[in-house]
Amino acid sequence: MPVVGQRVVVTGAGHGIGRALATRLAAEGAQVVVNDLDAAAATRVADDIGGHAVIGDAASEAGVTALVDAARHHLGGIDIWFANAGIDRGEGLQASEADWAAALDVNVLAHVRAARLLVPEWLERGAGRFVVTASAAGLLTMLGSPTYSVSKHAAVAFAEWLSATYRHRGVVVQAICPQGVRTRMLDNAGPLQELLSHDTAIAPEEVAEAMWQALADDRFLVLPHPEVAGYYANRAVQTDRWLAGMNKLQRRLEAKGITA
Repeated sequence: MPVVGQRVVVTGAGHGIGRALATRLAAEGAQVVVNDLDAAAATRVADDIGGHAVIGDAASEAGVTALVDAARHHLGGIDIWFANAGIDRGEGLQASEADWAAALDVNVLAHVRAARLLVPEWLERGAGRFVVTASAAGLLTMLGSPTYSVSKHAAVAFAEWLSATYRHRGVVVQAICPQGVRTRMLDNAGPLQELLSHDTAIAPEEVAEAMWQALADDRFLVLPHPEVAGYYANRAVQTDRWLAGMNKLQRRLEAKGITA
């Protein structure tokens, strides 16, 4: 899909996958709004790619509304929304109410709030694209972090619902589901780094390349780690065997002193 002249918003674009997405899209000719809470990072990326920085929260109702309004004002409209901002907060059953609320707010409800504002206009003109950066954790699970696992599953589920509901009316929905990516989130994963890097941690630019290829055929699941497709299929048809395998990994973590 050519993106020359397309009006694009990328949330969480100051670092990591978001920065790589924004950089690739701008290089291909898109007009890009770079959003992040980190003002210095967003401004730096926007300057580097010839984009426009909009600093602020992409999760709360007020924050999403402000971002959409600012992007529409600058671009004249929005053609593609990359719901990329995400967080990993809270571990095991001891994850606090605040951890759960934050994870659901940023990883799920931010997408719902953006779609409420974007989809009606897209339906009127019969075109629009909503891309969610989820995770392989949203197709499988994430040992150690129920907040991340559950919220990313919900992100994929919401994207599925959007696609099933509106694809015949011109709205394309896609979900990017990588495993380990060399970002700050992986750097901060501590003992879980080895697990997240099981099939080799890749660079953010490789995720952006996988997304770029997926724009050509509108596929729903974008899998920068192709092996995830096999894990996902096994989870569906051999659920107990798959869970036993995941529990084996959990026991390996506990043997190293990592408990949930």
